[in-house]
Amino acid sequence: QVQLVESGGGVVQAGGSLRLSCAASGSTFSINGMGWYRQAPGNQRELVAGISWGGDTNYADSVKGRFTISGDNYKNTVYLQMDALKPEDTAVYYCNRYRTLPMYSWGKGTLVTVSS
Repeated sequence: QVQLVESGGGVVQAGGSLRLSCAASGSTFSINGMGWYRQAPGNQRELVAGISWGGDTNYADSVKGRFTISGDNYKNTVYLQMDALKPEDTAVYYCNRYRTLPMYSWGKGTLVTVSS
């Protein structure tokens, strides 16, 4: 089994920045890429950004130009640099597999709160 641990969330004012980290441990040999997802209260979980270990990245339209995903496939870690944060970015952020099913069991996530 794979365990996912997210960290780096917090409270920040609009326009500020945060850097999220995710570490995957366990049977990680089948991870071909990882993504960041978020879930705001009352909303469904959505993909924010994904990275394939071949180098391709993908971003939701709402975060393009503000968020940057990066990762280390040898360490099975993935990061999300979030700049120019907006109140609508407030959510619990999770990492998981990207473009590969089945998804792993979700971690606890890390809460990002952006105040206006």
